[in-house]
Amino acid sequence: MTERTFNLNNSVAPVTLRLIIINTLIWLAQMVAEHRFGIDLGQLLGLHYFPAEDFSITQALTYMFLHSTDGINHLFFNMFSLWMFGSVIERFWGAKRYLFFYLTCGLTAGLAQELVWHYELRSLIPLANEMINLGDGIVRYGREILNLPMTVGASGAVFGLLLAFGMLFPNSVIFLFFLPIPIKAKYFVIIYGLIELFLGINPSWGSNVAHFAHLGGMLGGFILIRLWRKKGDIDGPYN
Repeated sequence: MTERTFNLNNSVAPVTLRLIIINTLIWLAQMVAEHRFGIDLGQLLGLHYFPAEDFSITQALTYMFLHSTDGINHLFFNMFSLWMFGSVIERFWGAKRYLFFYLTCGLTAGLAQELVWHYELRSLIPLANEMINLGDGIVRYGREILNLPMTVGASGAVFGLLLAFGMLFPNSVIFLFFLPIPIKAKYFVIIYGLIELFLGINPSWGSNVAHFAHLGGMLGGFILIRLWRKKGDIDGPYN
């Protein structure tokens, strides 16, 4: 096997470019809707906890195209990672398989987040029909007023791409601006996954980031790659 250095100068592959454009345009629409018309698209299309009246099954798809409007960092880092890893994977798999993988990782990330919410809130909300919806994700349950969680972002799908890159090109060397030394992709993925697990178990360290959703995206990607390899649909690793 030969060692391969990942080149950030690769042009953006078509589906990856379209995903970046769509996410950016939707973020701009969020900003305009919120600041000009007072409409929070995140509350409408972001992923809500499933017993809440604000929940819709379509949010499992729409949430991954929304981002925080508190600043540009959430969008920028997701789109940077999408460009960094997505184009390479798209060229190896083709547009259809790549898009299916991306969306599947986003869906499994959302499912993982729902399961974590249910684990955390099951003792507070045993029956959905006992809740009184007060709007904007706030409900009354008995005497308790709860602000039910909601999440947005492409991070789960992007973490699936990160996992795929580590499995396809495990010995590729990644250079990151916040990391002073080069690191092989397989080690980067393992370290990043362990960090996400630690932060998910210790939420006080990870603020309001949906770390288990990130892990859910990686898990979905891992299962899908193993299934495809077992069926002979894809090969690899390539180095």
